[in-house]
Amino acid sequence: MDIKHSVKQIAQNAQAASRQLARISTIVKNKALLQMADELIKNTDQLLAANALDITEAKKLALSEAMIDRLALTKLTIEDMARGFREVAALPDPTGKVSAMSRRPNGLLVGRMRIPLGVIGIIYESRPNVTADASALCLKSGNAVILRGGSEAINSNRAICSLLQRVLRKNRLPVAAIQVIPTTEREVVYEMLQLEEYIDLIIPRGGEELIRAVVAQSKIPVIKHYKGVCHIFVDASADMEMAVNICRNAKAQRPGVCNALETMLVHKDIARKFLPRAAEELSKANVSLKGCNKTRRILKDIAAATEADWYAEYLDLILAVRIVDNIDEAIAHIEKYGSLHTEAIITSDYTNSQRFLNEVNSSTVLVNASTRFSDGFELGLGAEIGISTTKLHAFGPMGLEELTTAKFIIYGNGQVRT
Repeated sequence: MDIKHSVKQIAQNAQAASRQLARISTIVKNKALLQMADELIKNTDQLLAANALDITEAKKLALSEAMIDRLALTKLTIEDMARGFREVAALPDPTGKVSAMSRRPNGLLVGRMRIPLGVIGIIYESRPNVTADASALCLKSGNAVILRGGSEAINSNRAICSLLQRVLRKNRLPVAAIQVIPTTEREVVYEMLQLEEYIDLIIPRGGEELIRAVVAQSKIPVIKHYKGVCHIFVDASADMEMAVNICRNAKAQRPGVCNALETMLVHKDIARKFLPRAAEELSKANVSLKGCNKTRRILKDIAAATEADWYAEYLDLILAVRIVDNIDEAIAHIEKYGSLHTEAIITSDYTNSQRFLNEVNSSTVLVNASTRFSDGFELGLGAEIGISTTKLHAFGPMGLEELTTAKFIIYGNGQVRT
């Protein structure tokens, strides 16, 4: 197979499809999205069988448990995928939305209209749910999508795409609106990243190594986050039980994802009471702790944290712990070691909560809630196509609106420029 020609053909087909999608009504798009949800549920057994092939191969290759967890489909995750399609269908369609209309002194009426970006390329590892989420969001926002999943999920991704394309055909929508690159050769990614004439945006999802490689090779604009070094600051006024529950959830509920807690910062005034209770609960979830010198004076049997630990995205049941003197030191730590992803404060002090919200510069900042809520589905986006820790043109979880841009529209009545 000529990989270069094949990938270019996929991109050309996607561009043609995107031009058709831009003219399709919201009613038609929503009808297809709801049918896609039904199609996934109806073919659950088929999807599980395809996923089982991927899981078997992943185990043969001795992939990590965290990687296999992200790869695995269950009836529940398929139901979640279907619910994502339904929620996206229920959301307002951003395309065609007109805003900021104003009258110029010369009588021109000037506004802005939201339009699709065009063709979105997604490069990702594991997580077959990305195939569904990205497809739903791109279809609703009028974009064609090219999906290049990891080789470890090829059977799952093909199966999901086949079902979605079946619905596109049924509704006489362009089948090339949703395409999974069907081969696993690494050369495919490089060729895809050169096609700036056809692809408008690249969104990589996966480990830092993958994302940096995509950024280095791409001629196409890239929306990215390199890693999620997420923090929780347990303030002096924190409710002890709330803080323990939130920190355990943020670290242990699903440790292999980018919004999991990696460093816990604890105010010195609460440390002696809080740390033993937190350590006990975290140990029940098999979390191992690494601490600063002050922390190890309280929790004497934990490992010492090194400078590298403050930068670490463990994606595992490991948590770095540091005692800080005040909120200023907590914010300074986050500024130095954070990745602009997600941070939270546990506090009963309104002033401190507002300071944290205003001064912490990450894409998602929470008060008295788990970092695990930094997720498009949880934040009401229906699903997310990725999380951006760059500030152009999106910041944080990306939903429908972030897959559109705005063009100027102008109404006149004969004006000419002098």
